[in-house]
Amino acid sequence: MNDSLDAAIQDGAVVGEFVTDPLLQLRKVNVSFSGRVAVRDVSFDVAPNKITALIGPSGSGKTTILRSLNRLHDLTKGAKVEGDLLLGGVDIYKGGIATMLLRSRIGMVFQRPNPFPTLSIYDNVVSGLRFNGIRKKSLLDEAAESALISAALWDSVSSRMKAHASTLSGGEQQRLCIARALAVEPEILLMDEPTSSLDPVSTQRIEELMTELKNRVTMIIVTHNMQQAARVSDNCAFLLMAEDRAGELIEFAPTSKIFHDPSDPRTVDYVNGRFG
Repeated sequence: MNDSLDAAIQDGAVVGEFVTDPLLQLRKVNVSFSGRVAVRDVSFDVAPNKITALIGPSGSGKTTILRSLNRLHDLTKGAKVEGDLLLGGVDIYKGGIATMLLRSRIGMVFQRPNPFPTLSIYDNVVSGLRFNGIRKKSLLDEAAESALISAALWDSVSSRMKAHASTLSGGEQQRLCIARALAVEPEILLMDEPTSSLDPVSTQRIEELMTELKNRVTMIIVTHNMQQAARVSDNCAFLLMAEDRAGELIEFAPTSKIFHDPSDPRTVDYVNGRFG
């Protein structure tokens, strides 16, 4: 194991545990695109108020799973999601949950910051609330302040809420996107490599923010950074792509076990950088 990864674990940053009542359950989930299988027979539970990291090489199905969880594949021609994806025991595909409501309950932060560049900071944060029909200014003001405080951005933007989001730095834009997602009070926040385009200082701030936010919201993140997975996540799902087993879940366990005592030799190889 490399020194920086080992240090992250030895410092006690990695804590993982299972609970009896998962917030989200995946059971034999398969995802294909025009008949091509991208995720095969994936099952694991997501514990509430924990950070679950999806790790594995490029092409192993991590982002595909993430996008399945708030039905973004509905927008992709030829996409097919099979199996059971249960949010609070209700299937998000078969249980009659309206897509708009689902995306309020399961928010998404993408790899690159994607604020609405022509909208103000304020209008970005409250855009989801307005989309859901909330118009009362006092409610919007309260939600904007609360979300920006939660995203550790309020102090730096409170005096310039009418400024365009494009005036913010890359790290601030990503925190603005997190605030926008938090404003609708989701139960789960999906984060697809949220720091991959950021500098080290901004990355550290986002990681600190994730650790603080898990008391409020359950998070599922995709990351290629093993040190990051070790620092911030409680549980890890390791996925792999073989010629005949695309998007296969190799192992799911508390992060401490994945990095200290994995059950599969392929997990050992991956977390130690021997392939990927």
